[in-house]
Amino acid sequence: MITLHDPSQLELRKLLRPGDRIVWGQACAEPTTLVEALIREGADIGELSAFAATSFSGLLTPSAAEKIQLSSMGAIGVLRSLTAAHRLKVIPCHVAQVGPLIEQGLIGCDVAMVQVSPPDADGNHSFGLTNDFIHTAVARARVVIAEVNDQVPYTFGDPVLPASRIDCAVHVSRTPVEVQPAPVHDLDRQIAHSVAEYIEDGSVLQVGIGAVPDAILRLLHDRENLGIHSGMLGDALLDLIEAGVVNNAHKSIDPGVSVTTALIGTQRLYRFAHKNPHISLRASPYTHNPAVLARLDKLVTINSAIEVDLTGQVNAEQSGEQYLGGTGGQVDFVRAGIRSKGGHSIIALPATAKGGKISRVTVQLSGPVTTARSDADVIVTEFGAAELRGQNLAERTRRMIPIAHPDFREELDRAAHVIRKRGF
Repeated sequence: MITLHDPSQLELRKLLRPGDRIVWGQACAEPTTLVEALIREGADIGELSAFAATSFSGLLTPSAAEKIQLSSMGAIGVLRSLTAAHRLKVIPCHVAQVGPLIEQGLIGCDVAMVQVSPPDADGNHSFGLTNDFIHTAVARARVVIAEVNDQVPYTFGDPVLPASRIDCAVHVSRTPVEVQPAPVHDLDRQIAHSVAEYIEDGSVLQVGIGAVPDAILRLLHDRENLGIHSGMLGDALLDLIEAGVVNNAHKSIDPGVSVTTALIGTQRLYRFAHKNPHISLRASPYTHNPAVLARLDKLVTINSAIEVDLTGQVNAEQSGEQYLGGTGGQVDFVRAGIRSKGGHSIIALPATAKGGKISRVTVQLSGPVTTARSDADVIVTEFGAAELRGQNLAERTRRMIPIAHPDFREELDRAAHVIRKRGF
């Protein structure tokens, strides 16, 4: 193993080959020192490509993507700027599919670049802030380059990275990528009030990050015995843990433990998670596994959308020529929520976009169907909740129109008349 204590001594051209395909850690686990070096040296190595699932670092600009061909499962975080510049190749897939696609060679991985914690007494590193599909990339790669960051927490979960699997270890001390809480506005709070009504004592939560999720979580401080089984965990969930509202006491699996695949937040969250046995970062084949999720009662899953049509079809990816989101783990958790005993699947979104000029409750989607209407449960806007599960298409239109903005209801009602007349 090559060990470097001065990152400036890293020479990727000695480790990489022209044509290499790279996978690196996503979100707050992005190995920024290694990515910076790749951007700096990539053009000289030649014809490199990389899969970046999400990115919040700001390093992946359109100019950086001129040197490295980038692909992703969506336009999450700063990747949206790459889709706008036509510098990102989107691979439609769910989070849980990324690992198998790497394993099968459909997402190429000659080189794995990872950010890890310092080793434990046995010489094993934890993947720190994200433990999703990165272990699969490590297993598949010819070369493993690890950014060993002493500011990355040692988190429990599965699996770990043995020092023997690392080909080049670059030791650094720098703040990992942080995602600050989003400002919460009145509109977010209005949506949150309707969502919170579906969360009872003892519910298990899957929720993302952002203004609406944060607004929802702020309303739950009067609940008891909540649990967490989620694709990500942010600072707002940490507030509930510290308040004792989340204790995972009633979870049918992993009692007493908040289960996630990624920590996306600030240093406060990272410090809390360090060697904390009550936080478990599990790989996505566990967190998103239908068989695992089926064992959770009162699972309430909360996801977002770009738009929803009158029958409950959800588009969380693309609006016209703009690619704005991704499939992520939405479908996995939507289906889990509606199958859970006492559970719910909630899609929450504002009723309009572009300053009220466009209705996000639509007659016809402007982009792909991310979640099918057969999986629709509860749709929420600032105007209330539409419960669609088990309802026929005509009745769904009657329930969706009241949660649309009043300016668009008459137009939507005219279109719905056709559905009601023919029954589909």
